[in-house]
Amino acid sequence: MIRTVTTIALLTCLASPAIAQGMRPGDRVMTAAELTETLSGMVVEFFDGSKSRYRPDGGYAYTYTDDGPAWTGQYTTHDDSTVCVAFDNGSSRCDTFVFSGERLTLIIQDGTRFPVRERAAE
Repeated sequence: MIRTVTTIALLTCLASPAIAQGMRPGDRVMTAAELTETLSGMVVEFFDGSKSRYRPDGGYAYTYTDDGPAWTGQYTTHDDSTVCVAFDNGSSRCDTFVFSGERLTLIIQDGTRFPVRERAAE
């Protein structure tokens, strides 16, 4: 019984590395519908000045600086509070958004947390 519980816990951690490594007590996970409502049509700005744009049609663009190149692709949201981006260059990634108190926070795959500075309509 203990071995089964341990195995299930380990598989859960491996399946959701951002959640396993970056979640904190009080973080609120969103459903796909909630996450879509939170992101769709929004520009999400982080404290380093980088911005993610989530278009209502599923289009995505990330810029590190306003005058820098844009990494573009398509995003999808999922019921475990993850947003996955398939970039136009063939790469892809999935990260997790949570509400930490009232602040929206991005947790990347290695567990690093990036609080959102501002979320504004595009």
